Amino acid sequence: MLQSQRSESESVDSVPLQRLRGIGHIALDLDGTLYRGQTVFRETIPFLALLDRLGIGRTFLTNNPSKRPEEQLEHLRQLGIEAREDELYTSAYATVELLRERFPMIRRIFLLGTPGLAETFARAGFEMTAEDAADQPDAVVVGFDLTLTHQRLCRAAWWIDKGIPWFATNPDLVCPTDQPTVLVDCGAICAALTAATGRSPLAVAGKPDPAMLRGILHRHGLEPRQLAMIGDRLYTDIAMARATGALAVLVLTGETKADRAASAEPAPDIVVSTLGELGSLLVRAKQGHC
Repeated sequence: MLQSQRSESESVDSVPLQRLRGIGHIALDLDGTLYRGQTVFRETIPFLALLDRLGIGRTFLTNNPSKRPEEQLEHLRQLGIEAREDELYTSAYATVELLRERFPMIRRIFLLGTPGLAETFARAGFEMTAEDAADQPDAVVVGFDLTLTHQRLCRAAWWIDKGIPWFATNPDLVCPTDQPTVLVDCGAICAALTAATGRSPLAVAGKPDPAMLRGILHRHGLEPRQLAMIGDRLYTDIAMARATGALAVLVLTGETKADRAASAEPAPDIVVSTLGELGSLLVRAKQGHC
């Protein structure tokens, strides 16, 4: 593992730098990596500009399925981050693909999710069932539900307890925020349902499922060694990168702190305090100083 905080006079492992030299595309986590809540890290915009100058492609990758694609892109624009829809991949897309490819018999779902997530599923041809014990779904899907009510949580538990298969969009326990609150995320909602029913999700889409990165590899014709995954979470971003064979870069601006990073297993390939430090490493690697 390369820690960028070392001084130039210290000996560093050259292998991660050599791998950085061959990187042609970067998958970027959003919350905790580029910004926190409504606060953009000061290194973010310069780092994205550096990627453009170096000719490195990018995909904005997020486990947050709560927004429609156009809402997510508008949110990025409001933060000063320009992005196209083909540069965005969310756990909502991953969940749709999971159900289409592995469970094509599922068409009717009881959803714990925002209107934006419901719209994503409706556009993909799925039907939402009502909050009614007589309206039985083929499956229950649980997402990061900012509109969650106790009544709907209980209805989901009812179907799960009756043996209806259930799925989760992502395993995140909390969503990063700069507000004075804790945003309970999909993984924590699922924990409540598992505790109430004794049943775990049949599958969890989104990070750390390697399919999130494999889709990027296929889209751009890349090999895993040409892709870097940058994120702030060990159990999603880093675990997915290591499982896929991509370069795993942990940035300490979000959930994971330095002490946890130092004892992580498997360890990230590179740990940086900020995106600015990673940018310096990229320039150094691309100039051949490995």
